[in-house]
Amino acid sequence: MKTKNLKLTCLACIASVIFIFSMSSCTVKTSFLTSTVVPAAQGTVQVKIDNNKNYVIKIEISNLSPSNRLTPPRNAYVVWLVDDNNNSKNIGQLNSSGDFMSKSLSAKFETISSSRPVKIVITAENESDVQYPSFSEIILTTDYLKNK
Repeated sequence: MKTKNLKLTCLACIASVIFIFSMSSCTVKTSFLTSTVVPAAQGTVQVKIDNNKNYVIKIEISNLSPSNRLTPPRNAYVVWLVDDNNNSKNIGQLNSSGDFMSKSLSAKFETISSSRPVKIVITAENESDVQYPSFSEIILTTDYLKNK
């Protein structure tokens, strides 16, 4: 009887480990590098492949001052996806007021892309609908993402 219970317990443990490993193997989470423009800003990027083979990108940032307090002031923080071919794609705006940022200077951003991200960059821009980033105004960037 004890041998049977031990075998069942072992099987349950192995099944749990396999399940946890398979669930976490689809998600990549990395931190932004320290910013020279806003050194107190910290954040993470999480990339997960969904059922349609799209990339779900979630960003959480804290201690990010509003873009109009930068020197020189800017109107928007823009999130860029850098793909395998080193192309930059504007995937949205981080707002420094309203629902996205709180008094604690934190922001959350989520989007879905069909392009595989190899790097995420946040720049300060005068307009949120720009087609190309002004790399002179990089606020936060990741190292290269290790997608699985």
